[in-house]
Amino acid sequence: MSHIKTSMLAAALIAAAFSGAPARADGDPVKGKATFLAVGCFECHGRSGQGGRMNYPAPPLAQLQLPPESLAAFLREGRNDMPPYVASQVSDADVADIHAFLQTLPGPTDPKKIPLLAR
Repeated sequence: MSHIKTSMLAAALIAAAFSGAPARADGDPVKGKATFLAVGCFECHGRSGQGGRMNYPAPPLAQLQLPPESLAAFLREGRNDMPPYVASQVSDADVADIHAFLQTLPGPTDPKKIPLLAR
């Protein structure tokens, strides 16, 4: 990640932390999956949050380490090819649900645990 992108992400996280937006850690992962699919997050980030590589180089979201309010701030602004999602499109409750869904995803597998790659 370039220094500029890192700085921009850090600024977004700091702004979110001081925005006064209430944290909602009680999202519904079932609703979150439905919203993740309905608004098209999966098109770039994959159905299991694995991220994209070829046509859509999007970061993985499974086991996302951002708190829900920081995810909301990032979604509202959008970056690079990602469109911004205003609150009328994806509410704060929707963001909390998406966040809860992302926490249920397994995340990346250690290559050493894949038999074909462990040889």
